[in-house]
Amino acid sequence: MLTVLAGTGAAALVGCDPVRSRNSAPTVTIPDALLVEVDDGLGVLRGAGRLTIPHSVATADGLAIYATAPDGADSAFWRIDTATGRTSARVKLRGRWLPRAVSANGTKVALTSNAVSATTGRPDGRDVTPVLIADVAGVQQRLELPGNFVPEAFTEDLAGLFVLEWLPAMAPDRYRVRVVDLASKAPGPLNTRTKTPIPPGAEEEMRGDGRQAVLAPDRTTLYTLYTHQPDHQHTRNLISGRSGNIHAFVHTLSLASRWAYCIDLPHPFGEAPASGHAMAISPDGGRLFVADVTSGNVAEISTEELTVRRTATLAKGTGAGHAVADRDRLLIGAGTVVRTMDLKRLALATEWPVREPVAGLVLSPDGKRLYMGQTDAVSWHDSATGAELGRAAVPGLVVVRGLAGHA
Repeated sequence: MLTVLAGTGAAALVGCDPVRSRNSAPTVTIPDALLVEVDDGLGVLRGAGRLTIPHSVATADGLAIYATAPDGADSAFWRIDTATGRTSARVKLRGRWLPRAVSANGTKVALTSNAVSATTGRPDGRDVTPVLIADVAGVQQRLELPGNFVPEAFTEDLAGLFVLEWLPAMAPDRYRVRVVDLASKAPGPLNTRTKTPIPPGAEEEMRGDGRQAVLAPDRTTLYTLYTHQPDHQHTRNLISGRSGNIHAFVHTLSLASRWAYCIDLPHPFGEAPASGHAMAISPDGGRLFVADVTSGNVAEISTEELTVRRTATLAKGTGAGHAVADRDRLLIGAGTVVRTMDLKRLALATEWPVREPVAGLVLSPDGKRLYMGQTDAVSWHDSATGAELGRAAVPGLVVVRGLAGHA
């Protein structure tokens, strides 16, 4: 998936048909329904059908998409079932809003007036951030958070909202992760792994790039890959007084217990462009993989121990990195090459060329087909041999995100 799956859309909610089909001729039937990002929103590819939804955010399982569209000076808000295309009744939200984060169970959405998400760019300066908490019935809460905040995820019990607080608020150049108690509407620090509040002055402040977020299969933990962290100090170092300076790590956020822990990645992770890094999790959630295609390095992380267990080195690549894993394989795409690693040995098993630079990798439910983004197209391949099985035009494709309408 990537994203915990953040929504896309333009900063201004004007001039967009909220749900529309895109022309792509000739029309080709795609074997599995896919969730993609196109140049003006999220897209659902189902069979021969193409649907684009601007200003939207998908649930972690791809079963639903929440969207907004202009409604006079206000916004219409609704939910789309990706399996059937059915929509909920549209509700009116006062003012202009964009969906930014959806709860792991797919029932609540945090909306802001700003198009920036937790892994895309830096917000403009502001000293107050309005946030709506809504579901299909309408607005549940309105928050006026003092400072510059970007919603990231909900707590498992839905009583809190994790946010990035950008500092200083009017000229942001760094950020920290905090949690807003939805009862008191007050932001505060996270817990340590011992479930005690992080003391004042010990909250990590980050300046680098949030490259990708992955939700654990059991939906209780969010992993976010960060790169390029100049002079970064982890909470554990700030508490202990020890120094430390790393260039890449995986920020592990417990949605259930509200603690955070950073898993450091060894050199040279984080030295190369952030776009060359990719992350994937095993279906059982026990192993997390991070690849840096520029250096060829791959790290296997134990999600139970929260440590790097093994590393391996492949041939160096170029371009944006993408990865997907099943029980036995890790598939890594970059440029016009896809490589498969045998996870028992954490070693290269096979590789094959593709026509155009890879823009996302997704395995079919049975693991036999590998879908990948290409230039204005999606292709699918035999996942064992790489043989191309089909190809469908998708104008404006940015990246293939995951399966749609498949639990």
